[in-house]
Amino acid sequence: MKVLGIDPGIAITGVAVVEEEKGKFRLLYSSAIETKAGQPTPERLLLISQKISDIVKTQKPDIAVLETLFFNTNAKTAFSVGQARGVIVNELARSGLQIEEYTPLQVKMALTGYGRADKNQIQKMVSRILGLKTDLKPDDVADGAAIALTHLFSYKMSKKFEI
Repeated sequence: MKVLGIDPGIAITGVAVVEEEKGKFRLLYSSAIETKAGQPTPERLLLISQKISDIVKTQKPDIAVLETLFFNTNAKTAFSVGQARGVIVNELARSGLQIEEYTPLQVKMALTGYGRADKNQIQKMVSRILGLKTDLKPDDVADGAAIALTHLFSYKMSKKFEI
């Protein structure tokens, strides 16, 4: 199964395609979609949308997974990330991909078994699971891979317990 994992953001959207085959996990693609801070928001959103469309067309994932939006302090940041997330979901839906979502807690638990794991711990586990020699940079890309891995782990467990 090929999973497109996306960590949505207005400045940086982390993207990774991870495949699981016969119990082995492989990173097929990773990138950071970066927009410029001074650029008008509609232009930033259009760039994110176009890049996601290109990635879906070239990578041909079986499913897309996103981290759910969670902010408890900065409403302005939450709003702009929400806009980016909206154009991403729209583009994925337009492509016909099934979309799943995971909370930051679910991702941390799936990768480390610890709900308060920090970014560095997540990065290290992503590298270890995927057999990478170096950590994915920036953190947003590692988060995209972590979300994809979370789905692969969850999917395998749900299949194991199907009756």
